Amino acid sequence: MSFKTKKYQVIRQALSKELANFIFNYMMLQRDAVDFMMKDNRVNPLNPFIGRRDDTQVPGCYAKYGDWIMETLLMYMIPVMKAKTGLELVPTYSYTRLYEKGNILHRHKDRPSCEISTTMHLGGDPWPIFIDPTGQDFVIGERMPEAQLLYNGIPQLKPGAPKGVKIDLKVGDMIIYSGCELEHWREPFQGTVCSQVFLHYNHANGPYARTNLYDKRPILGVTGKWP
Repeated sequence: MSFKTKKYQVIRQALSKELANFIFNYMMLQRDAVDFMMKDNRVNPLNPFIGRRDDTQVPGCYAKYGDWIMETLLMYMIPVMKAKTGLELVPTYSYTRLYEKGNILHRHKDRPSCEISTTMHLGGDPWPIFIDPTGQDFVIGERMPEAQLLYNGIPQLKPGAPKGVKIDLKVGDMIIYSGCELEHWREPFQGTVCSQVFLHYNHANGPYARTNLYDKRPILGVTGKWP
């Protein structure tokens, strides 16, 4: 199975278990420290540099946009991403989540910054991801996550929506997929904790490469809104 034919591909041990475990523990420490400081009212919960507990797509998890280690990983993986996809790519952004029991990721397609994406399992309990390789839209209503984030409850699906392909990732494994074309989701998480990082890219010669470079930020590694 290759990305060129399926628009998704699993890469085993894309990152060493040792490095993945280091990043996993880094995220665990960061989450615990941020939770402690928030409880003690020592930080502004709206400060984007400390991460967030109000992730609108997966409420309740700890998430962080553009962490400096993850942005470095975003750049580090470019040669692998190019080799596996056969495409020239430009980086847009990284996003990391620490999932907790009961979290769920509803079926969706991604926004334009996520043309070519990867989900990498860093550590904790495994949590399979499901991919619908047909490329069709089975979620009723808006197809972009920006609109889905405003949707309360479980998205309704059109009749005949396939159950999808179940992908199990071990520590250091990743799946490359066309995030804007293939619906993907996860069933309710039954483990204790699971950390995954999402690395997003655009086609260098595609419609979004120039206007969407670095997810419309001036450089990688910065957070907040930019004109």
